[in-house]
Amino acid sequence: MKIGLVNDMPLALTALRRVVEKAPGYTVLWEARDGREALQLCLAQPPDIVLMDLIMPVMDGAEATREIMRRAPCPILVVTASVTVNAAKVYEAMGHGALDAVRTPTLANNGEFDGAAALLAKIERVALLSGKLKPRETRNIFPAAAPLAAISADPASFPPLLAIGASTGGPQALAEILAALPKRFPAAIAIVQHVDAEFAEGLAQWLASRTGHEVATARAGKRFEAGHICLAATADHLVVDATGAAVYTPLPREIVYRPSVDVFFRSLAQHWPVPGAAVVLTGMGRDGAAGLQLLREHGWRTFAQGPRTSIVYGMPKAAAPAAQEILELPDLGPALAKLFRKFPAATET
Repeated sequence: MKIGLVNDMPLALTALRRVVEKAPGYTVLWEARDGREALQLCLAQPPDIVLMDLIMPVMDGAEATREIMRRAPCPILVVTASVTVNAAKVYEAMGHGALDAVRTPTLANNGEFDGAAALLAKIERVALLSGKLKPRETRNIFPAAAPLAAISADPASFPPLLAIGASTGGPQALAEILAALPKRFPAAIAIVQHVDAEFAEGLAQWLASRTGHEVATARAGKRFEAGHICLAATADHLVVDATGAAVYTPLPREIVYRPSVDVFFRSLAQHWPVPGAAVVLTGMGRDGAAGLQLLREHGWRTFAQGPRTSIVYGMPKAAAPAAQEILELPDLGPALAKLFRKFPAATET
């Protein structure tokens, strides 16, 4: 697998090169000292993956990610000295199409590189998400031998629900949709965004700062409530149980997408007795397509983002046959706000 390195610090480039080239099957294709040079190299010599720093001269990592995804799309992993300090830039880059983020490895006293294992694990995950590597095992997550159980809960105890699934480019898309919804939104909102658990809390805070809504991570055992926006918070899959409460489960283990939109949507079809609305946004792969079809069959209103505004038209394209409406990003928020107007407004939080 050919990897492009982008960092303005010579020591960081040396560390990245040594870690990458020590792993079997990985080679460094080129090195760039700023985002503009990285864009030019992506156009001339497309890599399988780019390891992108954030704080650089000439063109920073967030802007470089936007330009690369626009002009020479390829999988991008943010690799920066401090993910926490640069959190806003991390989410900006992810909104433009970066798949994940990790700390830059540093040389330890024993001569090894601290953070090398984490970096290599992230490279493998990004390669799997982007299809550069094939999963070791795959199977149908909705097997015919495991039909949905009949819903027995009291529908009156469940609020209307808006369920959203997103991946590559999702943060920016989510921010635009949430900003278009009224403050006293009458439904519960549950979001499954492909993001490392380390960044879920920060992403919730970033979305809140960008939209004016309160956004929190979904806590296990807590029910989804009208007027509240919850974001899946762990590398395990978010599901709802028969009481309408959030639960996290590692199963199915073989699914690359974590947390999985399909797994969450299936749990809604099984346990949520009030049909709501479900949306599949920009992202690589097919996660969400099977689940959206299942929800449509259970009476939910289904939407997919259109190709013009999707950073990667993978997930929404796969979900398009199950979508009753395919809308570009500027139209999704207003359409969802209109759809839920028939419900009484929730108490403002």
